Amino acid sequence: MKGHLLALAIAILTSPAALAADVTPPPVYRPPPAPVAYNWSGFYLGINAGYGRATSTGTATLNSPFFGVFTATSSGDASGVIAGGQVGANWQMGMFVLGAEGDFQWSDQKRNIVTGCGIGCTLTETGGIDSFGTARLRIGGAFDRVLVYATGGAAWTKASDNLNATVFGVTANLVGLSTSKIGWTVGGGVEVAVIDNLIARAEYLYISTSDATTTGSVTPLLGGGTITETAQIKDSIVRFGLSYKFGGGGSVVARY
Repeated sequence: MKGHLLALAIAILTSPAALAADVTPPPVYRPPPAPVAYNWSGFYLGINAGYGRATSTGTATLNSPFFGVFTATSSGDASGVIAGGQVGANWQMGMFVLGAEGDFQWSDQKRNIVTGCGIGCTLTETGGIDSFGTARLRIGGAFDRVLVYATGGAAWTKASDNLNATVFGVTANLVGLSTSKIGWTVGGGVEVAVIDNLIARAEYLYISTSDATTTGSVTPLLGGGTITETAQIKDSIVRFGLSYKFGGGGSVVARY
C-alpha cells in the first residue's frame, strides 16, 4: 500500500502541470515610449532688427517753357538699418508647421543721386524707404527645437523721394514724393527655441511693390512748368529677431 502511495505522489509531482508551476513566466513586452519633441503650436510676439538694401529706379520728366521737355533717369541702391516687430501664430501637425505672421518695420534705407539735366542744370534726388510691413503665410518642417520655413504673402512700403533742381546756381525743390504702395514678398528663415518660451530667428525677405508716380509744378524761379516722377523699388532685407511664445513649449509626439 505504501508503495502505491509513493508512486502516486511521484507521478503528481512530476506531471507537466506541477513542473509548469515552478517555471517563471516570461516578461511582458512593453514598447519603448514614443519620442517627444518641442511643440511649435501657439501665438507669439517679438522684435527684430537687421539691414535692407533696395534697388531703386526712377524717371523724371520736366516740361518747362524755358527748358522744353527733358527726361532724366536714375538708378541706385538705398541701404540702411531696419527695426520693428512681428506677431503671429503656428499650428503643428506632426513635423509640419503652418503659420501666419504680420510685421511692421521702421526703415532708414536712403540714397542720394545727382544727374545732369542740361547746360547749367543738375537734378539731385534724395529718397528711400521710410517704413514697410508684410502679412504672410509660413510653412515649414520642425526638427525638435529647430524650425526651417518658407514664407510669402502681401507687402506694402512707404517711400519718399525729393527731387531738387539747381539751374545756374539757383536751387529749388521740384517735387516731393511720399506714398504707400502694395506689393508682394517671398522669403524664408530658421527659428530655434532657445527655451520653451523664447524663440530666436534669422530671416530673409524679398519685397516688390508697384510703381509710385507723382506730378508737381516747377517753381517760377526755374521757369515754371510741370514735372512727373515715377519710382520703382525692389527691397531685400535680412533680419534677426526674438519672439515670446505664449503658453510654453510643451511637447508633442515626434513623427519623424
